[in-house]
Amino acid sequence: MQDIKQIRNIALFGHGKCGKTSLAEAMLFTAGKTNRLGKVDDGSSVMDYEPEEIQRNMSISSSFNNFSWKKHQTFLIDTPGDDNFINDAKFTSRVADNAVFIVGAVLGVKYQTVKIAGYVKEAGLPSIICINKMDRERANFDKTISEIKAQVPLEAAVCYLPIGAEEDFKGAVDIIQGKAYLFDKNGTVKEGEIPADMADAVEVAREELMEQVAETDDDLIEKFLEEGELTSSELLEGLKNGIKEGKLCPVIPCSATGNFGTELILNAINDLLCSPADRPAQVGTKPGSDDLVEMEPSLDAPFSALVFKTMADPYAGQLTILRVFSGSLKGDTFLNATKKNSEKFNQLFLMEGKDTTTVDNAGPGMIVAIAKLKDTSTGDTLCDQGSPIVYDGLTPIEPVMSFAVTTSKKDDEDKLFSSITKMLEEDPTLRLTRELQTKEILLSGVGQMHLLILGEKIKRKFGVELELHVPKVPYKEAIKGKARVQGKHKKQSGGRGQFADSWIEMEPLPRGGGFEFVDKIVGGAIPKQYIPAVEKGIIETMAKGVVAGYPMVDVKVALVDGSFHAVDSSEMAFKISGSLAFKKAVQEANPVLLEPIMDVSILIPKECVGDVIGDLNSRRGKIMGMDSEVKGEIVTAQIPMAEILEYAPDLISITGGRGTYSSEFSHYEELPGQLAEKVIADANKEE
Repeated sequence: MQDIKQIRNIALFGHGKCGKTSLAEAMLFTAGKTNRLGKVDDGSSVMDYEPEEIQRNMSISSSFNNFSWKKHQTFLIDTPGDDNFINDAKFTSRVADNAVFIVGAVLGVKYQTVKIAGYVKEAGLPSIICINKMDRERANFDKTISEIKAQVPLEAAVCYLPIGAEEDFKGAVDIIQGKAYLFDKNGTVKEGEIPADMADAVEVAREELMEQVAETDDDLIEKFLEEGELTSSELLEGLKNGIKEGKLCPVIPCSATGNFGTELILNAINDLLCSPADRPAQVGTKPGSDDLVEMEPSLDAPFSALVFKTMADPYAGQLTILRVFSGSLKGDTFLNATKKNSEKFNQLFLMEGKDTTTVDNAGPGMIVAIAKLKDTSTGDTLCDQGSPIVYDGLTPIEPVMSFAVTTSKKDDEDKLFSSITKMLEEDPTLRLTRELQTKEILLSGVGQMHLLILGEKIKRKFGVELELHVPKVPYKEAIKGKARVQGKHKKQSGGRGQFADSWIEMEPLPRGGGFEFVDKIVGGAIPKQYIPAVEKGIIETMAKGVVAGYPMVDVKVALVDGSFHAVDSSEMAFKISGSLAFKKAVQEANPVLLEPIMDVSILIPKECVGDVIGDLNSRRGKIMGMDSEVKGEIVTAQIPMAEILEYAPDLISITGGRGTYSSEFSHYEELPGQLAEKVIADANKEE
């Protein structure tokens, strides 16, 4: 176990396609961890190794590795940037010590950039900003910096200016030391001359950096205002303190695929970012109470860790990935303080892409994996038996899109749902529910691609097909009028006959009134033992519906009269009689269909409000209110469920991916006549 001051724990964050995984590959190669530069585009990446990632050239799950650079050991987490898998970035921000935040010099700031930067800012992570793809056509360093300063909640401090751009990108000038570094293809740099035409730009950048650094410290601002200058050592020390406090983020230009500037980034990780010992103590609670407990990030403190990811493997079983916050994990047992039980394990692993390396122990800052724990899941706190602590759990992003799930082979149903259950342990953003009325099993996720890729994973890992269908809408039936009808059941076909005669009166109840049955029989027109049978026949018919097969609700039925036969009457006959009477009464009482209405809350940029409201109106939505927040405008509305089953991709399209929403059931309302006719026709056709 080395000195934890020489350990770095970093996570790569940024929008999709900004080059996070390519930068991870460049770091591993330059540090000598790998013997070739892995490429995402040709499927040779060490970090993106799942077939679904290789096929799409994108990360869909966090991956892990580690490397040594100049006597420092770095534990690396590469997070996805696509919105469908952004939960991994959110969870990683809770356990990382530092962030390397990547923005593409061509695409610039995207909506995910701002969202993920919010996670980094909220977690207070010391950060470096890398402007990647500087060798690409249309790469623009100044424009990208302007966008970051205008939109991203991280304070960009330019510490290196690029020498050249696009195909002429060949080096960077260190603003603090006043040196130029030219890039080699192997990721290293060599000192060179600052181009003469950059002298003014370097001077302006240094002046701006001095102002930014001085503003983070009272002593420095006083000196800067008096003398108008900070020395290189003061500038560097002030920058380090500003980074540690989350006030400044040094900016470094690079090209991950060209392996340009990687050494500058590796040096900055060692020299500017924090070791676990530099980070604040972790605060949790004593199990079973609200008493706060602190764990210092030191080897001498009791062991504590947080599980932030679980991976399901059909052969190796469940793989639990945890970040050690304090103490040293060694031996073969620990306490799961969240579940209040003891867990036993055999080995500790370091994840290195798809491979693993066994280690004897793990200290603060380390990311390790343990196989086949019995009762440990994502968000659990693991700790020393004698010093229990529970850290705040991890709150996953809420799913927004649901599909009904089936499998092509009836015999595979059990296998399918056991496979989904395993994937639920791996991915906390998934939900599996059963819709009681439609009898469909619903799988909910962050987006359509999220669920499609899940289906591919299940087929590959467990050999079973997952089919997704748009869910059925759980309509209900009701009445608007009153009716008085007779339900007579008479059957004579040799032997004992069947006879039952029921008169009922039907009227609507207020919405949400359910069902009410009233016995108004007088004078023994129907014997008392047969009256429950009439009610039972009505209840069974209500469940199946009369108009389109949907359950009938909010109705009051009074049994007012009838007749019976001493020999031929029976409970079954009166059950049938009640059913016949109910069906007849519904047809005469102006039946209607009711549709579920959802309360929807939509967070969108201000400039998208008009388009979103126009779209909601086209979906028969009622705008209930609007509210302004720092993150944008919140529109609240009530929208029929049928209109928002596939709303997620439409909102992405309207807002350029910057909109999010949540919904929950509110109430039922009458479905307009023309739409009701179509639903009834479809139901009858299906029947």
